[in-house]
This record gives sequence, C-alpha cells and structure tokens, in this order.
Amino acid sequence: MVSYQDWLSFWKICFSPTLKVHHFCFGFPLSIFFIVINEFCERFSYYGMRAVLVLYFKFFLHWDDNLSTAIYHTFVALCYLTPILGAIIADSWLGKFKTIISLSIVYTVGQAVMAVSSINDLTDYNRDGTPDNIPLHIGLSISGLILIAFGTGGIKPCVSAFGGDQFEEEQEKQRSRFFSLFYLSVNAGSLLSTIITPILRGKLALLLSTNWLNSRAKKNKAAGLDHLLD
Repeated sequence: MVSYQDWLSFWKICFSPTLKVHHFCFGFPLSIFFIVINEFCERFSYYGMRAVLVLYFKFFLHWDDNLSTAIYHTFVALCYLTPILGAIIADSWLGKFKTIISLSIVYTVGQAVMAVSSINDLTDYNRDGTPDNIPLHIGLSISGLILIAFGTGGIKPCVSAFGGDQFEEEQEKQRSRFFSLFYLSVNAGSLLSTIITPILRGKLALLLSTNWLNSRAKKNKAAGLDHLLD
C-alpha cells in the first residue's frame, strides 16, 4: 500500500527545482500545467458549491432566510480569513508545497463531508423523500464547511507563489505569462461553475422528484390492489 510519505516523495520529485530543467513543455515547466489545471478545478469546486449553498440551507436543512444568509456569509468570511493561517503555516513550518498538499487533503475531506450531508437516504427512515434526522445533517454540513474554509483559504496564499517558484531567474517572460494563465484559470473556473452548477442541480432535482413521485405512485397502486384483494 502506498503511504502518504511515498506520495509526498513522488510529488517532490515532480516539482523539484533541480529537475525542472528536464521537464519543459511549450517553454513552460511541466509542473505549471498541473498547477493551472488544479487551480481551475479547485475554483470550479468552490464556486459551484457556493452557487447552490443557500438553496441547500433553505430547502434541505429548512433554515429561514436570516439564518441561511448569516451562515453563508460567515462561511465566506472564514474562507477569506484563513489565508492568514495558511501563510503562517507555510512560512513558519511546512513550506508552500507541504501546506498545499496537506490543506488540499483537508479541503477534499470537507467537500466529501458536505456531499454525504446532502444524501436524503442517510436518515430518510420512512422513505418520504425528506431526511428525518436534520441535526445530523446540520452537524455534517457545518463540519464540512469549516474544513472547506480552512482548505481553500489555507492554500490561497501558497499556490500562485509556488507556481512562480517553478521558473528559473531568466524566465521572466514565461513567469509573467504563467500568472496571466493562472488568473485566467481562476476566473474561468469561477464563471463556468456559477453557470453550470445551478443548471445541473435543477436537472438532478427534477429527475429525483420525478423518480420519487413514480415510486410513491407504484407503492400506492400496490397498496390499493392489496386492499382490493383483502
């Protein structure tokens, strides 16, 4: 079984300053493409989740407008405060690379917890299409949001700086282009996720509601037949 240290050693080799001379593509260090693609996916994930978060609060957790708004803005504020913590961790203890890896794992766990918290069947004991243990879903949701806030905020001050570290001193032109590509990936991920995620949510909600109604109709029909047979 591959351990965490093995993966860390592998990625250290991939991003090693001593080896980057041998890994160029279109004039850029090969590691740059991983950084840009990862940033696009991270921004897509974050803004996609944020785009439907208030709807999740209101229609799944059944919070009112005031509570939904308060929790939403608290989460966003935390996401923009935790970069301070990420910078301290990177500068004082782990360095940029280990901070990105470690907090990305925290980020991924947070997104997984949020995904689990939105599963109806987790506590839908009577199969009526709504969760029966709302406090459990609330606890999972808050835990997931805290982990996401620490993850996304913690890596924020490290990723662009880490990308800049991949270039040699004489590669000023490529470094400048990298930052343009980097911020393009940030904005592209944010824009596309804000458009696509609500559409996907609407289509999935319609599909699930249709399936649930069909299931209830079949059960009612079966119950009616049983009653007639009795």
